[in-house]
Amino acid sequence: MRGAYDLHVHVNPDVITRRIDDLDLAERFGELGLRGFVLKSHYVPTAERARVVRKAVPGVDALGAIVLNQAVGGLNTIAVEIAAREGARFVWLPTFDAENEPAGRVAPQPGAHLPAWAEMQHELRRQGVASEPVPVVDTEGNVLPETRAVLRAVARHGLVLATGHLGRDEIFAVVDAAREEGVEHIVVTHPEFPTQRISPRDQAALAERGALLERCFTTAHTGKVAWEEMYANIRAAGIERSFLSTDLGQLSNPPIEDGLALMADRMVAAGFSSDEIHRMAVVNTRLLAKGER
Repeated sequence: MRGAYDLHVHVNPDVITRRIDDLDLAERFGELGLRGFVLKSHYVPTAERARVVRKAVPGVDALGAIVLNQAVGGLNTIAVEIAAREGARFVWLPTFDAENEPAGRVAPQPGAHLPAWAEMQHELRRQGVASEPVPVVDTEGNVLPETRAVLRAVARHGLVLATGHLGRDEIFAVVDAAREEGVEHIVVTHPEFPTQRISPRDQAALAERGALLERCFTTAHTGKVAWEEMYANIRAAGIERSFLSTDLGQLSNPPIEDGLALMADRMVAAGFSSDEIHRMAVVNTRLLAKGER
């Protein structure tokens, strides 16, 4: 795990209370020999925060990002341009505001347990502040002009494009369009997540298109997918096209800095070699974080 980046963490300050703040996390990463992390907020750009963390905790590489939900104007090319010029590395397409992720817009079933983000969306909707879905394709599945504009900005600045909470057909359309527009680094965000659940065959096809597939600790740890299913998907897509992240920061889950090691322990027990785990946790994350091959 030494030298690894965690490319998907949620920390304080945030709208939703998190387990740790960015400065304390950076100090823990430094103590453990982890190289850095990407600050992910579903609501605000984080490049400015990342610059402060890097200065405050030398030796730990905190990286900024932007998620194209309604809070930043959806598919807002200006927001992407500003984030890039401030030093952001990742651009996530819509997550909670994806058309594929309706929990914050559709009335829940009686007794249903909603995640904190969905509860907040319903609260805002009751106040007349609705967070409408952000489409990335038209009714025929063609990538929208505003999506292509974002993809061109991502390519122009050499950023990493992540697919957020898009659905299967949207992901294929966006990955193909991103390649056409010259995006070099494309990430399929937690393809095992329940609202996505990309099949092994489709994951292999996305890997063949040049995408890297993200394997999140929380997806399996919280029972959203069986560990064995995730392992099979890794084998289907290939070690060289998979990388490990945690998606941690929730109060009920393990500490962020422990997530990659806990995942590695699981994978060793499942028969993955040290070299394979190192490739997914260190080599492939450094490729995305810094372009290092």
